[in-house]
Amino acid sequence: MAVDEPTAHDARPDPTGPGARRRRRRRGGGRAPGDPRNIGWLYVLPGLAFYVLFTLAPLLHTVYYSLFDWDGLTGKTWIGLSNYSEALRDEVLRDAFVHSAILIVYYAVFPVIIGLLLTAALTRTVIRGFRFFRTTLFLPQLIAGVVIAQAWTWIYATDGPLNRALELVGLGSLVRPWLGDFTWALPSIGAIGTWVTFGLCMVLFVAGVQKIPTSLYDAARVDGAGPVREFFAVTLPGLRDEILDAFVLTTINALRSFDIVYNTTAGGPGGETLVPSMYMYQNAFLYNRVGYAAAIATVLAITIFVLAGIVLRIGSRGERT
Repeated sequence: MAVDEPTAHDARPDPTGPGARRRRRRRGGGRAPGDPRNIGWLYVLPGLAFYVLFTLAPLLHTVYYSLFDWDGLTGKTWIGLSNYSEALRDEVLRDAFVHSAILIVYYAVFPVIIGLLLTAALTRTVIRGFRFFRTTLFLPQLIAGVVIAQAWTWIYATDGPLNRALELVGLGSLVRPWLGDFTWALPSIGAIGTWVTFGLCMVLFVAGVQKIPTSLYDAARVDGAGPVREFFAVTLPGLRDEILDAFVLTTINALRSFDIVYNTTAGGPGGETLVPSMYMYQNAFLYNRVGYAAAIATVLAITIFVLAGIVLRIGSRGERT
């Protein structure tokens, strides 16, 4: 039997062999002349250096101070985790975290609900002056907290606009010193937080609506969906990521609320509006307990990280389902 002679086509190297893989690696691993291998780090370095110097280093320094008994002036005394054990037993700190949990409802839950309602109203139909309304509602985010606190202190004053308006409409029985009332002081501060943060939520949601395909709205309308059903079937699922971002940002604002509390009630009356950040300030600058204040700051930071992780975890689990 005659054996066929090998042709040029048969003599070509096997494209799947080890030699071919080595040649592909050599071609793919080549870099343009003058292109350094770690050029990307040059772009990351400024932001990374800023983060390390002004975020990570102070945080680690705070943890270091929390291990000492220190008044901020004289020498430090090592006490280990004693400040943390005291924090776990401190009823004042526990009440302060309860107040922060209540403020989360005003800073996070209410603004997200209001932002969703405004987004549904502003994006369903074409509204003249849409950019003006969006900018105006977002404006509180751009105002300093001290200015906001002073303005609302005037509004809540006994002879302020709020009480005068109640008297004009025949609701004089509701007149009260809002920021000095043991029952209404904390909700009054919470209302300020709602006013400040709902514009941020609305801007996030309006931007998120623009990425939802219009074909989904058209399909829902063809199926006979009204405004409410369209909102729950199309808009709300499409804003999942924006809602998570809003919850994380507003929850952090609620736990870090200091400027508004300090400039309105300073934790009063009778500690009814005391929050962890305010309690930390009192221990550091009024009671000269810098080490214990650092422990409170560390506990507060851990709480923020844990809550943010829980919110993001719930959101990622919802995406998988």
